[in-house]
Amino acid sequence: MRRNLSIILSSSMLLLSAWCQAQEIAKGRVYHDLNNNGKWDKKELGIANVAVSNGSAVVLTDANGAYQLPVGDDNIIFVIKPSGYTLPFDSDNLAKSYYIHKPKGSPTDLQYAGVAPTGPLPKTIDFGLTEAKEADQFRMLVFGDPQAYTEQELTFFNRAIVDEVVGIKNVAFGLSLGDLVGDDLSLHPGYKASIARIGLPWYNLKGNHDMNFDVDADSLSDETFEANFGPANYAFNYGKVHFIVLDNVRYPNPRTGRGYLGGFRKEQLDFVENDLKHVAKDRLVVLAFHIPLDHRNGDTFRAEDRQRLFDLLKEYPNTLSLSAHMHTQTQHFYGKTDGWPQEKPHHEYNAGTTSGDWYSGQLDERGVPMATMRDGTPNGYAFIDFDAHKYRIRYQASGKDSTYQINIFNPKVVGQGKRTRAAIFANFFMGHHGSTVEFSIDGGAWSKMMPTRSNDPAYLALLYPWDNLDTLLPGRRPTDAVLSAHLWRVGLPVDLAIGEHEIRVRAEDDYGKMHEAVSTYVIQPTKNYPALK
Repeated sequence: MRRNLSIILSSSMLLLSAWCQAQEIAKGRVYHDLNNNGKWDKKELGIANVAVSNGSAVVLTDANGAYQLPVGDDNIIFVIKPSGYTLPFDSDNLAKSYYIHKPKGSPTDLQYAGVAPTGPLPKTIDFGLTEAKEADQFRMLVFGDPQAYTEQELTFFNRAIVDEVVGIKNVAFGLSLGDLVGDDLSLHPGYKASIARIGLPWYNLKGNHDMNFDVDADSLSDETFEANFGPANYAFNYGKVHFIVLDNVRYPNPRTGRGYLGGFRKEQLDFVENDLKHVAKDRLVVLAFHIPLDHRNGDTFRAEDRQRLFDLLKEYPNTLSLSAHMHTQTQHFYGKTDGWPQEKPHHEYNAGTTSGDWYSGQLDERGVPMATMRDGTPNGYAFIDFDAHKYRIRYQASGKDSTYQINIFNPKVVGQGKRTRAAIFANFFMGHHGSTVEFSIDGGAWSKMMPTRSNDPAYLALLYPWDNLDTLLPGRRPTDAVLSAHLWRVGLPVDLAIGEHEIRVRAEDDYGKMHEAVSTYVIQPTKNYPALK
């Protein structure tokens, strides 16, 4: 018996030794890059307690700024930027915060090239940081789904979105929430060049249209993304906010082998768990990914993956999730019945998209499609203002004044006192059915409008010409309407004096700010039907 146990132990030690030999150890340091030359010089001191990761494990640097991490034959080593420091950025304003270790490179039979062979592991992988003042109050810019399928659509993106924010001030950095392009990954460089024009440090995440589709394992679906943007899963700090960026598109679908499914691989959630071990509980934790967590009975997002993520956040009272993908705009609030472990619901902002309804619709005065989304939200982008663990989100419609937060739809002419089903509809883009929306006629008393889960008639009016005109319209027909999650309705008053009347709608957002919109309609004398003969 003892002899058998000795054999088993010897075999186990041999297997462990073989495993350790297969795993190399990446070594390096995080240091003060005083002269900004991107190289560690002997006079430059290391920075202690900075997190560094291999995509799963997370370690802190020692007193000299040194770290060690195990790596296999497909790892990206990256530094998690601490608050009060800045990373070096390349000519496209993308962070140079990582080293790709793929000795043999990506598979060579991909339609779009991945990472070239990186060769043996370097003796040292160092990350230089420079000190920077970071206030607790700062602003970020958020893009959902730029998603250009062609060079022409990339031009639309530049005209409708990028041109509006080039040189913008008082914004710390930007983030795109996936679907940077539309399947043609050769457009990634054009997207990067467009973003570089803005002049801000920029972060990116992978969407379902940024994938390598010619692979048979989810771990290989981001090969081209990694070559163009670096790790698909990473984190960084700014002020008192900790950001975690994740690829939550699983391809091929692990259930069917076809298409994709929202969810995470085990090592991704291991990364989140290990990362959070070094994040103070009073910090605001902002998660960013492409597909919303709203799993709809698990049909679009794996329930068990969402549950583990929620469980990992149970000790963090201040959280926010950012997603895109849907080409609508929705505020999700997850509570106990959704598996969220806290009393305070978890807020997910499912952002409207820069491409709107996939660059569809008639052309506006800028020569770009109107691209209003199927729920009546105009295409655009968002600003998020942070103040320590608090945040405020504001949506900015492309080509519109910043005060344009509500769209009113109503008939322009009605008959006096004539029975009608005509109504006033208000689409409050950042609202949800917990918001208070009120209307007033001709400066009278304010009354509540009723939330309605229906198609936005203003969007249907945009869609109507495409199916009813007998001439061909330029551009592409918008997609069919979907139920809007931020629409309100009230019957239109017709028992007023003949003439023009003013409609005012006001709504309070979740941050206490009031928004107003104005429309008008005319009441005319009622015309009787001609007598029947």
